[in-house]
Amino acid sequence: MSVTAQELQDLMKEVENEDPIDFGDLPFDENELRSLVANHLCEMAAALENFSEEDRHLTLLAVAAKLVLENFVLHVQLLRQHGIPLSKEVDALLQNLRHKK
Repeated sequence: MSVTAQELQDLMKEVENEDPIDFGDLPFDENELRSLVANHLCEMAAALENFSEEDRHLTLLAVAAKLVLENFVLHVQLLRQHGIPLSKEVDALLQNLRHKK
């Protein structure tokens, strides 16, 4: 399956309708940021063309998992930096992780 960078940007916007991104006061245009990311992901997907279907799937899952983890870490750091308490669920999850050490 092939998707253009523009199609991917459009899909990103659709997903953002349900889960908006807070771009805050970043000095960048939102559409330019989407374009940058969409182009990068399309290049990454093209580089995976010679991979088996299973390897492509695993690679994309690994990339998605890394990005979700990075987003989670940055979010927690931002909340802590501004003295905003974590939600009960996130705090319980992190407490559970601390006790596993």
